[in-house]
Amino acid sequence: MNIKTFPDAAAIAAAAALRLQQYCSDTVKQRGAFHLALAGGTTPTACYRLLSGMDMPWQQVHIYFGDERCLPAGDPERNDTMARDALLDHVPIPPPQIHSIPAELGPVEGAMQYSSLLQQAPQLDLILLGLGEDGHTASLFPDNPALDDDGSAVPVFNAPKAPPERVSMGRGYINRAREKWFLVSGAGKREAMGQIMNGNSLPAARITAARWLVEEASIPGRR
Repeated sequence: MNIKTFPDAAAIAAAAALRLQQYCSDTVKQRGAFHLALAGGTTPTACYRLLSGMDMPWQQVHIYFGDERCLPAGDPERNDTMARDALLDHVPIPPPQIHSIPAELGPVEGAMQYSSLLQQAPQLDLILLGLGEDGHTASLFPDNPALDDDGSAVPVFNAPKAPPERVSMGRGYINRAREKWFLVSGAGKREAMGQIMNGNSLPAARITAARWLVEEASIPGRR
């Protein structure tokens, strides 16, 4: 595992924002566009707030989402609502380049429509990911059929966290991204990190060639 540790969540957010700024600028120079998938969670949110004040080639950035809850558009519990509040409403990304998951249509229809949309970005430049205490990432939970669904976007039913219905990028599609960055903070993640570091096949461990930006408190045996 490619793990870099940080003293706290704020340091992770700051490091991720600086790395993302440079990677985005380099990618736009090389390929003319930057395709980025955002994650939910408190540490990514802090990263987005920092990015909102940074100089980046926003006109060439395309935004996607790793997963979404099946809630009405604009619901405060949706990942895209959080991302708009923290970042997207504050930077000049052209609105047609912000690709929310239509999870308000339900898991099946939402996943079908998002899979079609993702055909325009067969390989993301970067996806940001979080880690749940049970080892899940995006909305790919342990022992859930969505984990082995080969769709670009997959319907999720019976999630152990509310709401039970979601839409997630599929594991295969996530693994095709050029870069995968996990942002992990909190002592509650120690058990999952320990299992992943020991080779247990939790959902997050099945994301290959990822970079892990991890708070010291999330590493077993550290404070």
